[in-house]
Amino acid sequence: MSGVLEHSFAGLLVDICVAGAVLGSFYHLTAIILVLRFPRARKVPPAPFPAVTILRPLHGNEPGLFGRIASLCRQDYPGRVDVICGVQQEHDPAIPVVRLLQATGRPEIELNIDGCEHGSNRKISNLINMLPAASQDVVVISDSDIAVDPHYVASLVAELEEPGVGAVTCAYHGTSAEGIWAQLSAMSINLQFLPNVIAAVSLNAAHPCLGATIALHREVLAQIGGFRRFADELADDYAIGSAVRALGRKVVVSRFTVGHVCFERDFRALWGRQLRAARTIRAIDPLGYAGTIFMHPLALSVVAAILGVSGSFLLISAALICRLALCWAIERAFALPRHRYALIPVQDAIAFAIFLTSFFGREVEWRGKTFTVADGFLSQSRR
Repeated sequence: MSGVLEHSFAGLLVDICVAGAVLGSFYHLTAIILVLRFPRARKVPPAPFPAVTILRPLHGNEPGLFGRIASLCRQDYPGRVDVICGVQQEHDPAIPVVRLLQATGRPEIELNIDGCEHGSNRKISNLINMLPAASQDVVVISDSDIAVDPHYVASLVAELEEPGVGAVTCAYHGTSAEGIWAQLSAMSINLQFLPNVIAAVSLNAAHPCLGATIALHREVLAQIGGFRRFADELADDYAIGSAVRALGRKVVVSRFTVGHVCFERDFRALWGRQLRAARTIRAIDPLGYAGTIFMHPLALSVVAAILGVSGSFLLISAALICRLALCWAIERAFALPRHRYALIPVQDAIAFAIFLTSFFGREVEWRGKTFTVADGFLSQSRR
């Protein structure tokens, strides 16, 4: 009896691997077309130009932080743009960076230091502390590792002023600091996250709200309960988007991307960040996340080969060609530097391992602390 069960399980595993590799390759071909056809024309905001406050929560002196904050002050936007940087510790290494920017003649930059915690989500606590200093009509949340161009604010406002729009968000592409782990992290964004977002938006299959950038009017923020409502949410961006849509307003994914700068220095940092992202998605939509197994065609075809499936060489070749073609399409569509194509199999192996690991356990690491995820909410683990 046990032999029959083992044989049935092995057969099911083979079927999953073969079907996943084939479907995954076809999905990649579709994604390549959608990426190359994805419109990237920016809109021009109408006059009068509402004043904007950019909230940038900080934690530590990340590589390139000075330039990323400075870019927020070099916006090609006719209206007023204020920048509020927030930290939660008196001796946070990001403070000297902000002070230096202020000393170089940037009066629009304000520094908010407040250690109050309002829930398990420390980013949201930081935003709650910063919000009283934001006096402008439009509020933009912009993560510390996000790099923007001079048209960032104008493009967001143009989308936000469209009828029926409650919030505007941005997809992001990965750029890397020095080191192989940062390169693998950027590659993961560009070959896993970004094509999936583009496909979902293009096919109207999902309506994401992405924490890298969220722009909304203060009135809308007040109507959804302010930031306090999301103080214990793991996927705070998803929850904000859902709350805005519950008002009958649209959440628009802008037709331009911002840069997500990756600076992981070792495997542990890479693993922790990607596992947190995977378990966040799993917490939001467990069944949908399980269905993304077909997004790993190369890994599945290799497993099929290990299991002795005939013709697996063709599966591996097709999957690898599709992955290489998708990488080329992303680089072309978003004018990105050339990736190290030899790292694609390595990145795929890590991504597949994270996919499998994400189903076992509920803990995530976030900025040096360990949290347990239950029903999408965070609670700090006791160790």
